[in-house]
Amino acid sequence: MTQGAGQGPEVERTATLRDFRVPAYVHQTGPYAHSTHPGEAVTPVEGAYPEGYTPTQRDLPVINRGDTIQVAVDPLPTQPEQPATGPGPLYVVGDVHGYLDELVAALQQQGLIDAAGHWCAGTARLWFLGDFTDRGPDGVGVIDLVMRLSAEAAAAGGYCKALMGNHELLLLGAKRFGDTPVNSGAGTATFQAAWLLNGGQKSDMDRLQDHHLQWMARLDALTEIDGYLLLHSDTTAYLDFGSSIEEVNDTVRETLMRNDADEVWDLFRKFTKRFSFRDEGGADAVRSLLDTYGGTRIVHGHSPIPYLLGQVGSEDGEESETTVVEGPHVYADGLAIAMDGGVTMSGKLLVQQLPLDA
Repeated sequence: MTQGAGQGPEVERTATLRDFRVPAYVHQTGPYAHSTHPGEAVTPVEGAYPEGYTPTQRDLPVINRGDTIQVAVDPLPTQPEQPATGPGPLYVVGDVHGYLDELVAALQQQGLIDAAGHWCAGTARLWFLGDFTDRGPDGVGVIDLVMRLSAEAAAAGGYCKALMGNHELLLLGAKRFGDTPVNSGAGTATFQAAWLLNGGQKSDMDRLQDHHLQWMARLDALTEIDGYLLLHSDTTAYLDFGSSIEEVNDTVRETLMRNDADEVWDLFRKFTKRFSFRDEGGADAVRSLLDTYGGTRIVHGHSPIPYLLGQVGSEDGEESETTVVEGPHVYADGLAIAMDGGVTMSGKLLVQQLPLDA
């Protein structure tokens, strides 16, 4: 299933979805619509968490091992031609979650790195949307690769940059605060417990060094490029941190610099929110961010596309329809582009050139 550096792409990959634990609030009435029909997805409403919610609980519904995602991997394309002048083509990468081999294969398929794993795309511009670690086998290896490609791309006249995801905040908190109790709004919690519950890997923690932590702590939360507002989480919670991109990024960095466990926990909690742009009112939520921070479309990770489509398993033992993740998911009246292809569910790690019709 795993493709490594220098290997050819598979024609088709079918794998079993990993289980997710269902938090108690999924079964509650109110802001979470609980379906009575087998196979229907539970639809949570952004910003309306029930009393007692804490992100120490997983906030995605369970997936049965009988459900599968079949992923067709496109053949290796020719390396994109670089313009003689001006910026190179723009690419975005969805959630990686420690799947280093899949990341290397996807970057090679887009002609961004060569068979040895080095930058070969000249002036191309590459943005990672966050969540480099947890759940997968080599999160620190992913961070090392992104940091190295940042230097190599800059030397070639392009760039490779990254945004802050909720799992970066979770890993930073687990490393800094460990089992220190924090005020979760529903009793006591700890970063260490939340990190382990959400896929924290001991091998990553053992290999973390100061330069990894410093790099993560300096990541931006938002950026706007070529009319695209790039962010990790599909939530309007960014509005809590400032009325401009610069203000939001400064607020996040300053919060991390103060090193207060409760403040960092609140930051992490807000970054875990999801599904703001889905269903009724989703387009208006997108517009609220675009009107504040600029851009004409949002590109985000965080919520796996199979969940946004409502095509994944139920908790009652019934099998859902097979979901094929072919590429980014465009929704919210065409204003939002989702980039988390569900690699942690044996889905597809997405690397996409923008605009989509390019």
